[in-house]
Amino acid sequence: MKIKTLTSCFFLAFAISSCIQDEALNAEADIETCSVPGDVLNREPIIGNDEITLPLKKGADITKLAPEFTLTPGATIEPASGTVRDFTDTKDKPLLYTVTSEDKQWTKQYKVSAMFSGIPTSFHFEEVTPVNDKNGQPIFYNFQETDAIGNLLKWANANEGFNYTGVQAAADDYPTSPSPNGKVGNCVKLTTKSTGELGERLKMYIAAGNLFTGSFKIVIPEVVKATKFGVPFNHVPVSLKGYYKYKAGETFTIAGKPVSGRKDMCDIYGVFYETDANLNSLDGTNIFTDPHIISVARISDAKETDDWTLFNLTFVNKPGKEVDLEKLQNDGYNLAIVFASSVKGDLFEGAVGSTLYIDEVELSYMH
Repeated sequence: MKIKTLTSCFFLAFAISSCIQDEALNAEADIETCSVPGDVLNREPIIGNDEITLPLKKGADITKLAPEFTLTPGATIEPASGTVRDFTDTKDKPLLYTVTSEDKQWTKQYKVSAMFSGIPTSFHFEEVTPVNDKNGQPIFYNFQETDAIGNLLKWANANEGFNYTGVQAAADDYPTSPSPNGKVGNCVKLTTKSTGELGERLKMYIAAGNLFTGSFKIVIPEVVKATKFGVPFNHVPVSLKGYYKYKAGETFTIAGKPVSGRKDMCDIYGVFYETDANLNSLDGTNIFTDPHIISVARISDAKETDDWTLFNLTFVNKPGKEVDLEKLQNDGYNLAIVFASSVKGDLFEGAVGSTLYIDEVELSYMH
């Protein structure tokens, strides 16, 4: 009996050992977290799908930064984590880091830039940056804005998420894309799209066209939480104005099913909020409800219009909320600016084909 038991244990141990040895190596090649030694960051790095921004404190030595990364299990990175590099010109030429998966079959390249906190406050949507395939052809487009003194804002959108669904579309037919014939020059076009079979299986039936300050990273199924709203802003916002055109899609749906009597509508808003050790950024779950919010400017009379129509939104303070001026100058506040083709697109409610055009936006603020 003892011999049989011993033999059984041997084969069980051998089987377990074989399973461990045969376990597939990890095929993921992602940067999960980033930090920088020394007291140089005013906030956690902003990590997107293939870009990382290091928000620097005033006076930080941008010529000698040594970002440290944690990667998906087993992955490696080149240059190595902790390598000292000069980030002086990374607004225009981000430094490249290549992550290789544990199984050595996959690589992913990240563009890493460092910036001080100033952002432009006039937005014209003329600076379009394509995300290209291996043949140099655009898959989809991103937007950025640079002002006369070099302040840079890289707008975020969810085109990467739409690309993940595998829906075949030209770059100009993604949810967020450039368009000619703006109020002045070009403009941004935001369109609600169907996410196809994969979107239906994931219960993410539509992808609203959106453009916002913040970052987006694909995290299934936590897409709403993975959408981070806001960038550092050291002024008190007063108003947000600009021009829009809008046309709702024909059929409003909830959970992929048509709903009679409902009509889609766009959304345009700004949210100014305080950050602290407990809150680095708002996301899709708390963008209007978190107690850190100081003021909100949101369109209340949006309508369908074929002509360029002015919106002029005033930031209204939440009851009892005040701004700490010292903390403001030390980048303790964030500003989210958001445009969306479907007001409830984050809940996957809306109409395929709803289209919002935005152009010539101006943010006014108190110094």
